[in-house]
Amino acid sequence: MADPRPPPYQPPQAGYPPSGPPAYPQQPGYPPPQSYPPPGPGYGPPPQGYGPPPQGYGPPPSAQTTQTTTIIQQPQTVVVGNAMYGEAPVSMVCPYCTATIVTSVQYTPGTLAWLACGGLILVGCWAGCCLIPFCIDGMQDAVHSCPNCRRQLGVFRRM
Repeated sequence: MADPRPPPYQPPQAGYPPSGPPAYPQQPGYPPPQSYPPPGPGYGPPPQGYGPPPQGYGPPPSAQTTQTTTIIQQPQTVVVGNAMYGEAPVSMVCPYCTATIVTSVQYTPGTLAWLACGGLILVGCWAGCCLIPFCIDGMQDAVHSCPNCRRQLGVFRRM
């Protein structure tokens, strides 16, 4: 029976690498390899760089690289003039001292606190319980003022 293994590799007998194009066996279904003739007269050697720039253009770019840094700033919430005041401090520009500030908030009894106190008295909470609405910030008005110049900027009224 014949040995199914391929024969061992035999190095080429002549000098290495062989001169000329490699001789590959022709594969079935493929066209034969093409060889191109050398260029005819009138073709010079390939260009060795770029010619002078056309008129109106500046010098070619230098070998130095420049870096561009893009800074993206998030917009701040700044309220000027008629602000929508709420329970929380507001970031704005003070119309009096023109400083960019965050308002300071103080809570003062307003209409809601007094109505809640009166309602508790009508229900029968005479002994101190009727004063609870004056201790809860959620039932009082929020007065916004500038921490820089201490002037009152607005009021958030409940009710």
